[in-house]
Amino acid sequence: MIEIENLHHRYQDGTHALRGINLTIPDGEFLLICGPNGSGKTTLIRLIGGLMTPTSGSIRHKRPEVGRTGLDLRPFVGMVFQDADSQIVGETVKEDVAFGPENQGLPADQVQERVAWAMRAMGLDKISEKPCYLLSGGEKKRLSIAGVLAMKPEVILFDEPFSHLDYPGTREILRHMVELHRQGRTLVVTTHDVEKVVSHVDRLVVLEQGELKAAGSPEAVIPSLSRYGVRPPCYAVPGAGRVSWLNE
Repeated sequence: MIEIENLHHRYQDGTHALRGINLTIPDGEFLLICGPNGSGKTTLIRLIGGLMTPTSGSIRHKRPEVGRTGLDLRPFVGMVFQDADSQIVGETVKEDVAFGPENQGLPADQVQERVAWAMRAMGLDKISEKPCYLLSGGEKKRLSIAGVLAMKPEVILFDEPFSHLDYPGTREILRHMVELHRQGRTLVVTTHDVEKVVSHVDRLVVLEQGELKAAGSPEAVIPSLSRYGVRPPCYAVPGAGRVSWLNE
């Protein structure tokens, strides 16, 4: 479980990115954090991942092994960045997936086992020796997820996971996300385009100008999305039930 209490974050230029956020994320939840550009989504998810330190307030990961530094979070929380290129560091697919577990100090045989498993999970095993610069956008996104999976985190954070992906690529990444949740992992996803993923999430949180404006089930929150500058999913207009992008 992750508990966020009275979280504030102010950047050096004076921007008050988050204002008094209170949020609890239970184990195994699929949580969608949405809001217009500049609402504080990326700031919040980076703070949850231990990549930044809040100005005030607290984020507590309810595990005795987790301390107060970002380094303590690495075995338990992994983050998939919006720009996959910024996350890829290896020359080949296999080398890149191995980067994380190698830096965890795992034995070589355990690294190889995790790399093989993560590449299979993301459908990359047949292109393991392919140079990363030759990968398509969807392949790069899958590679960034595989690199996180290889570290075996319990919580996976996705920042705008469908950016720059076409329709087939979006469906491919969404399918893997749904499967990861089915396996019991906690997923936290930020996006301003809720339609692509909202059918599969447990809860929806809306940020606007750094404040938490609404939280609840998709059915409860979707009717108010346009009030906060977020486009509702198309299926909500006629009042129909959830429609998944994975449906044929």
